[in-house]
Amino acid sequence: MARRRLTPRRWTPPVAAPDAGPTAPFVVDRLLPTGGHGPEDVMFDADGSVVTGLGDGRVLRLGPAGGHTVAGDTGGRPLGVQPCADGGVLICDHDRGLLRVAPDGTVEVLLDAVDGEPLTFASNVVQGPDGTIWFTTSTKRWSLEHHLGDMFEHTCTGRLIRRDPDGTVTTLLDDLKFANGLVLAPDGTHLLYAETAGYRISRYWLSGPKAGTVEALVENLAGFPDNMSLGTDGLLWVAIAAPRNALLDRLLPLPGVLRLLVWNLPAALRPKATPVAWVMAFDLDGGLVHDLRTSDGSYGFVTSVAERHGTVVAGSLTQDSIAVLRLSAG
Repeated sequence: MARRRLTPRRWTPPVAAPDAGPTAPFVVDRLLPTGGHGPEDVMFDADGSVVTGLGDGRVLRLGPAGGHTVAGDTGGRPLGVQPCADGGVLICDHDRGLLRVAPDGTVEVLLDAVDGEPLTFASNVVQGPDGTIWFTTSTKRWSLEHHLGDMFEHTCTGRLIRRDPDGTVTTLLDDLKFANGLVLAPDGTHLLYAETAGYRISRYWLSGPKAGTVEALVENLAGFPDNMSLGTDGLLWVAIAAPRNALLDRLLPLPGVLRLLVWNLPAALRPKATPVAWVMAFDLDGGLVHDLRTSDGSYGFVTSVAERHGTVVAGSLTQDSIAVLRLSAG
């Protein structure tokens, strides 16, 4: 199959810091079958059920002991999910934009275009008490199927967008390096967002003297941060989809023709994500609390993680189940 041409942008990544390794292993206590494929994001609702979306468009609620109910069907590819207080679910759908699944399963399109262009690759979403919605889009140029093209190209077309209760839409930040996970701080003063291709998590201030500005929370991560969530333990839980790739880091500062050559190699020869299951947790000052990893094949390509009252679950774009983790006593 002919590969798409790249329009590369040069970037010199920070020199990878020495990797201190995990604080504890990533141990799968049990798996929750979804009856489908690709539970890309996982979030707990108020009742303790796990909400996720699958590759076939279904949005599910899974009980802690297993079994699931279908909350709705987007007709697209749901990615980020955000349970609502009324039992509905906000959805970032790769194909259809920003959606809301009502408690009765009805699907409403809240936004399918931004600045006159179709809204594609909506990634993660949060909502404030007044109904304000913030969400990220990862890339304007690449699809989920070919998302690695964005990593090679590095044109930085990710965005952070706000939708006000009256429907007004404002792009708060653009030029982001594959914008992904998004969390609203408990006091509502700021957002935390991940840039997968930037190896970093940043803080966007919503109020106070720093309103509208950005500051770093965690930089130069050893892996690619994906979806994020705020646990009842007060920690920022971050899925790490894969470790950084040394070849990609070497290619990014170089002329684009080299990246084009590598991108057009047969798939078997191009750089691949190292198989690993990996999640991290930070306090809201950016201090590391947990780093859980395994490469034993029990789970893999973790794209989301959530914690509730000591229970941690992980989701994956490539798996058919959700992993319930066993945290060590220490």
